[in-house]
Amino acid sequence: CKGYTPLFPRILGHEASGIVESVGEGVNDLKPGDHVLPIFTGECKECRYCLSEESNNMCELLRINCDRGVMLADGKTRFSINGKPIYHFVGTSTFSQYTVVHVGQVAKISPTAPLDKVCPISCGICTGFGATVNVAKPKKGQTVAIFGLGAVGLAAAEGARVCGASRIIAVDLNPRRFEEAKRFGITEFVNPKDYDKPVQEVIVE
Repeated sequence: CKGYTPLFPRILGHEASGIVESVGEGVNDLKPGDHVLPIFTGECKECRYCLSEESNNMCELLRINCDRGVMLADGKTRFSINGKPIYHFVGTSTFSQYTVVHVGQVAKISPTAPLDKVCPISCGICTGFGATVNVAKPKKGQTVAIFGLGAVGLAAAEGARVCGASRIIAVDLNPRRFEEAKRFGITEFVNPKDYDKPVQEVIVE
């Protein structure tokens, strides 16, 4: 989070999966035993951004905030050691066995989803897929270029495939990623190391 004020000590981490152990007063849409993913760009479901069909991840209450290290309800942390506070991170603090989050910062998932495999959905996959489907919104038959074939890039490719893009060009420095990326809809590959000109010129050509 560029430009934020460091607040330590704190528990970092923003990707995870878990099981609800308990819920606070007034929480009606979750119950102990529910399987969930923590979401660091939460939704209060009431503000103008959450109610808008166009605005994504801009919740007035729960948008990403690297400075906030406490719970919104009372301005206090739920973590401590030897009586001293340990602060929260982006409302999730997932580098821990247990965490405490606002109800708007978890998404309920199927109890049959394997918890050891679905945690990337809480950030990397939804970020890439959402950036393509909700922001870029390629039309059927259009061409899309994706830079980087990590989790976010592969999810972006899947989003482009779902939207119907006819050409999905991957740009990455690691040629070993190309073959696997075809499963996500990638149709062409460009390694910038193979050219003596800027990669954007190669893509345009």
